Amino acid sequence: QVQLVESGGGLVQPGGSLRLSCAASGTIFSIDAMGWFRQDPGKQRELVAAITSGGTTNYADSVKGRFTISRDNAKNTVYLQMNSLKPEDTAVYYCNADQGGLFYWGNGTLVTVSS
Repeated sequence: QVQLVESGGGLVQPGGSLRLSCAASGTIFSIDAMGWFRQDPGKQRELVAAITSGGTTNYADSVKGRFTISRDNAKNTVYLQMNSLKPEDTAVYYCNADQGGLFYWGNGTLVTVSS
């Protein structure tokens, strides 16, 4: 079992920045990709960004150039630096880990972008 705990969400004005963190614990060997998804009420959960254990990254078109995903394998932590935030970035952000085809989710952290 893998436990994921997100932190760093909150309220920010448009144009502002936030940094999300996700710490993994438990049986964490062989975790391959980790990523961030987000979900608005009434909408499907969507991929925001992902990173493999080797450092290969993938981003949704809507966040390219504004968000950066990074990973500290020694700390079993993945980060999402979010800059130039827009109101449409408002959502609950979930951390995800892929362990050999087994997928784990955190409980989510709310990001609200509003003036």
